[in-house]
Amino acid sequence: MAEERVQRKLAAILAADVVGYTRLTENDEEGTIARLKLVHEELINPAIAEHRGRRVKLMGDGILVEFMSAVDAMRCAIDIQRHVVERNVAIPEHQRIEFRIGVNLGDIVVDGDDILGEGVNVAARLEGLCEPGEVYLSGTIYDHVEGKLAANFDDLGEQNVKNIIKPVRVYRARYTLADKDIQNRVGTALSMRQVPSIAVLPFENMSGDPKQEYFADGLTEDIITALSVWRSFPVIARNSTFTYKGR
Repeated sequence: MAEERVQRKLAAILAADVVGYTRLTENDEEGTIARLKLVHEELINPAIAEHRGRRVKLMGDGILVEFMSAVDAMRCAIDIQRHVVERNVAIPEHQRIEFRIGVNLGDIVVDGDDILGEGVNVAARLEGLCEPGEVYLSGTIYDHVEGKLAANFDDLGEQNVKNIIKPVRVYRARYTLADKDIQNRVGTALSMRQVPSIAVLPFENMSGDPKQEYFADGLTEDIITALSVWRSFPVIARNSTFTYKGR
């Protein structure tokens, strides 16, 4: 009997999740779930439809979307971030829902309505590197969208990401807000994301005792927490720097 051939295709993948979702739900579970549902209904779902995307699945606070076009995927990602930033101006800081978004163009495996494979994994890893409100894209996406969007891009170089053999060329999208009044009100926060940041890489456990691993991780987290008190410079979040653990 002939082996069934796996269906594959090339697609642009958008992966997004909510920043600090656990903290938000611990503070107000029902309110957070209700606000997130409203954001999906009023902002995310319309943006996906406008840019001809297909929502593959929701994963708790995360979402996976497939596009036929790299340009459509990036336009959708930037529109979502713009709308969310503008919406959050009128919302108390402790209730704000912010997203990180990664976009990649790659080969994927089709499994019914689901999609799998390295093309999806890279998008998810890029999202994990982001800070709140940012969009990170791979070099394969950049090659297709350069000069076609109302956005600039910062070349962040090649990044080693978890479970991906080859380094990934990473870019950060820089976008402006449509509403000039809101742009002025949040301009300082957005501009802070474009200046150099400090990152504390995970300390290595050199004791030879695996039980001391928690101590090395705890020391790293304590330094990140202490540095984040200073408002003079941005400090990269733990979720981003711990992707380098063990390298």
